[in-house]
Amino acid sequence: MKDHGIVLDHLREERLGFDEAIYAAGKSVAQVDALVQNAIEARARRLFTRLDADKHAALAPEHRAALDYDPVSRTAILGESRAASGEACVAVITGGSSDVPVSGEAVRTLGYYGQASLHMPDIGVAGLWRLLARMEELRRMRVVIVVAGMEGALPSVVAGLVPGAIIALPTSVGYGVSEGGKAALSSALASCAPGLVTVNIDNGYGAACAALRIIGVRLQLS
Repeated sequence: MKDHGIVLDHLREERLGFDEAIYAAGKSVAQVDALVQNAIEARARRLFTRLDADKHAALAPEHRAALDYDPVSRTAILGESRAASGEACVAVITGGSSDVPVSGEAVRTLGYYGQASLHMPDIGVAGLWRLLARMEELRRMRVVIVVAGMEGALPSVVAGLVPGAIIALPTSVGYGVSEGGKAALSSALASCAPGLVTVNIDNGYGAACAALRIIGVRLQLS
């Protein structure tokens, strides 16, 4: 892969229990094609993130056919889906439907590692009854990833009501002083809700990996 300017981290699974995810943004079509071909030849599973629809459409036909592609979350999975074990203990909730591309990245990452999750879109503070109607389910979760843009109030609200670990995932959804997610990020970092933690703006993959570390899920490569 060095001829394509790429050096894969083959020892990540040994160190961390995760294999290497491929961040497709900024990579050329030729580089992504080479990465898919490399994984096929190695009989390796791969998770691709930030693979937009135009780049996916430009891949070699045999590579497109090999990928399980989701255009909403812009994720692609190469290889057979890993069966989920047990009931979901992670929930991924969003403030609004505009946050779903980011929450979808988290859900797909969890699924890649065989972790079932509850996806609850559009239960933000603008209609608080929607959140309160799901409290019984959320209180059973070991981890709740809370995805919100705009003013980012939802993570603080959930962290004050739910006993599990809460991961704030700010999104770039919003306008004006929302500043591409900076307002939501600052809100999460400044929260007075005890134990609330946060990841970077739009980092659904990172939020999912944090949840997997919390619940102790490690990739078992065959």
